[in-house]
Amino acid sequence: MATITATARKPAPPGILTHRAVRKLLILALAAAILAPIAATQWSGATWPSALTVDVSEPLGKASDWIIDNRDTHPLFLYFFGHVSNIVVIAVRAVYLALLAVGWAGGTAIGALVAWRVAGVRLAAGTAAAFLACGLLGMWVPTMQTLALMVVAVLASVAVGALLGLAAGLSDRMDRVLRPVLDTMQVLPAFAYLLPVVLVFGIGVPAAVLATVVYAAPPMARLTSLGLRGADREVLEAVESLGTTARQRLLTARIPLARKELLLGVNQTIMMALSMAVIASVIGAGGLGDRVYQALASVDVGAALAAGIPIVLLAVVLDRVTGAAGERLGESGKSPVTWLYALVVAAAVALAGRLAGFLDWPDGWDLNIAEPVNRAVDWMTAHLYSGVPVVGGTADWAAHFTSWVLNPLREGLQWLPWWSVLLIVAALAWLIGTWRTALTAVLAMAAIGVLGVWNPSLDTLSQVLAAVAVTLVVGFATGIAAARSDRFERLLRPVLDVFQTMPQFVYLIPVVALFGVGRAPAVAAAVVYALPAVVRITAQGLRQVDPAAMESARSLGATSGQQLRQVQLPLARPALLLAANQGVVLVLAVVIIGGLVGGGALGYQVVFGLAQGDLATGLVAGAAIVCLGLMLDRVTQPTERRTTKKGA
Repeated sequence: MATITATARKPAPPGILTHRAVRKLLILALAAAILAPIAATQWSGATWPSALTVDVSEPLGKASDWIIDNRDTHPLFLYFFGHVSNIVVIAVRAVYLALLAVGWAGGTAIGALVAWRVAGVRLAAGTAAAFLACGLLGMWVPTMQTLALMVVAVLASVAVGALLGLAAGLSDRMDRVLRPVLDTMQVLPAFAYLLPVVLVFGIGVPAAVLATVVYAAPPMARLTSLGLRGADREVLEAVESLGTTARQRLLTARIPLARKELLLGVNQTIMMALSMAVIASVIGAGGLGDRVYQALASVDVGAALAAGIPIVLLAVVLDRVTGAAGERLGESGKSPVTWLYALVVAAAVALAGRLAGFLDWPDGWDLNIAEPVNRAVDWMTAHLYSGVPVVGGTADWAAHFTSWVLNPLREGLQWLPWWSVLLIVAALAWLIGTWRTALTAVLAMAAIGVLGVWNPSLDTLSQVLAAVAVTLVVGFATGIAAARSDRFERLLRPVLDVFQTMPQFVYLIPVVALFGVGRAPAVAAAVVYALPAVVRITAQGLRQVDPAAMESARSLGATSGQQLRQVQLPLARPALLLAANQGVVLVLAVVIIGGLVGGGALGYQVVFGLAQGDLATGLVAGAAIVCLGLMLDRVTQPTERRTTKKGA
């Protein structure tokens, strides 16, 4: 029996060697042993070798000069881009004048009646309160300017996104072609493509609207494609058996079956368009975003909050109304006659407002919150910014975080030889995915070096890693607490709603007031922006764990902590990985905008390129950000392996 036992134990070491992860690491170690000495000998030094870089500044500079020289004379600009610009200006102006024509009373009534028709009395009251709050804050006209730009941008984004999604949903080939294009449109930071849009259209509303369309169209395209591809095959086969044409099947079956996805796409497009409309204030979009941007430039927290609150209210109202419309789609609700009643009431209120002279918001009704907010900020700055006993002030926290975390992390990454960074990226991506995942991640990282922005990219990477670490620690802890307590989740929900709907620009204002200017404030803003998504996904993943598994653990006498560690967390692993992936993407988006408040690195280069009209600097930094986002996505998002193929 002893001999049999000993014989049975001998195959254990080979079993370890045949483990997929160990085998991958051994292959990478062998490749490193062969290639690393060659790379170290041929291209010594830690930073990316200059011999392997490609200077794209000259061709981009020539392209920029050509656009500037021919913008007023070339037929392409005169007869195409010029007409597009005029159409956008006319459309935005028409919507804006229409909003002003109905007045504040009519606008509030129309918004409330639409919300009532779609979602009920409660949301209608909330919508009316939101519109009135915009007026009380003295922001009625800027709100109408933003809303006019939003209407035109959303309509254009939905149209473009629906056409792209239609092509991708009906054709596998188009889906493969459009996927990388949509990925690039979503990952490329807004500031990076503001510059080429400004070069073509100049500063103003047309550039802002078209930049918003580029940013907001991908969600509509993706969800349209998803809805068309996910249509019930049995229903499609039944419709086809009736002898219908492809066009009839599309109009009578595919699109109706994808209604909820289409409406969700509209919802996401609206939210992204509002966020972009604020960022586009940098290039003359006007409205609420311009007020926030001016307040950011002067660090006027009170003025920023007065303009930021209407943005949040608009976002919450639009999100709730479109979300409710999606949930109630197909349900038996109010008859179409109620739409007529609603329109009649809205028209009557608007007419009564015009006759009573209630077009412009009365000046005497304004509520000035800027002064008390600034006084509160001054008090916080005086008492919390520095000199707080024992714990220190927020400025001390920012300085310690920079010196103890950000600086060592940046210096450590920049100290590593460039080839070792590629090797680490390959190992992480291959362990979590396939060799294709690893190859994509390595090529994306290598492209950063080829573009000549290796060190700034590692600086940005250090900020992203630090922000992601803080986000995941706080987000996972909060998500676990929300999953285990219904009361805590109810209390947390409105806070997460506000944080998630607030545009990225707005986060920078209080952060700068509390932490000053530098990389730490950029990281703090990124953490606040990314937390809601991480908390929601974590809580949802833990709540969706199989109840039978939880009941089984309880029946075995497992404590609450044991249930969490041994059952919930392992079974919720896909949701936790998705939360980490989303945290990375959202953090990257705000760390780049942190270039406005001293974040430096790639964010600063993008902002500098936009401010100076330097197409090469802005686009190269934007392309590096895309590559960085692609690499981080591949490293943090598992890839399903095809079981029909050997190896990985």
